[in-house]
Amino acid sequence: MAEMTYRQLGASGLTVSTVGLGCNNIGRRLDKDATARLVDAALDAGITLFDTADVYGAEPGASEEILGDVLSGRRGQVVLATKFGKPMRGKVLPEPVARGSRRYIRAAVEGSLRRLRTDYIDLYQMHEPDPRTPIEETLQALHELVIEGKVRYIGSSNFAAWQIVDADWVARSAGTERFISAQNEYSLLRRDVEADVVPACEHLGVGLLPYYPLANGLLTGKYRRGERPSEGRLAEPGRESDLAAAPWDVIDALEDFAKRRGIGLLDVAIGGLAAQPAVASVIAGATRPEQVRANAQAGLWEPDAADLAELDQITGGFTGRSV
Repeated sequence: MAEMTYRQLGASGLTVSTVGLGCNNIGRRLDKDATARLVDAALDAGITLFDTADVYGAEPGASEEILGDVLSGRRGQVVLATKFGKPMRGKVLPEPVARGSRRYIRAAVEGSLRRLRTDYIDLYQMHEPDPRTPIEETLQALHELVIEGKVRYIGSSNFAAWQIVDADWVARSAGTERFISAQNEYSLLRRDVEADVVPACEHLGVGLLPYYPLANGLLTGKYRRGERPSEGRLAEPGRESDLAAAPWDVIDALEDFAKRRGIGLLDVAIGGLAAQPAVASVIAGATRPEQVRANAQAGLWEPDAADLAELDQITGGFTGRSV
């Protein structure tokens, strides 16, 4: 296998692998032993960015706890990213609580540090906007964590373009730490972020971290039109309507695009996304070591201008650039 490539996360000194490992399956579908195999495969493939959240797991905190245990003795080999701000069933502070407040953030970070068995978090991300708390208070609280060495960099997740711009202006005006990253849903089947989030990130020097890059597995090639799936997220009960509503004409066109280039649909899904403006690392989840290795390999495909133009034509994406 060719070697992993690396990039800076936005306009920061944080270097991340072009393909990251999404850890939302840890503690939910994966126990400690399965996680250890997944982490070993990721490190062997050159993946350094491990992305989790305090809310991930069958119970809140399970993903962080298992990941922290498995990474014991190897902490220095990874860029550890986690998130705060989703409902934690009262495990941080009793509800109701403003999850962007200074009080909440101070409590949340201590819980994550303890579960992850680390003294610092490389990238601490606000999981979703908090309409109850002024962004000034949130940024000041996160700034204090950076000054104290508990957090190295901060980022946002699920912010609209205007919220990303607003947070950046507030941080610059107040002289506090800025969000260096934005983690939003983004795939070749869902490109709406290209209309406003991508240009905002480009302009501000914010690195984009796409999640769900494989569109719930539709871009892996394991699902077929009219066929009942035997594995994967869309094989779970109640997901039949998602399969029926999938844009199969687009998926078939992407399959043909890949075949004509002698690559797989997975290569197109991950490599094609990694080539888009502002994208720093593609966060891909996995449950088996072979999936991790395949995701890492897929990130090595580098489309040229003609490839990107054809992908735009197939998927109807907003590019905001000339090719």
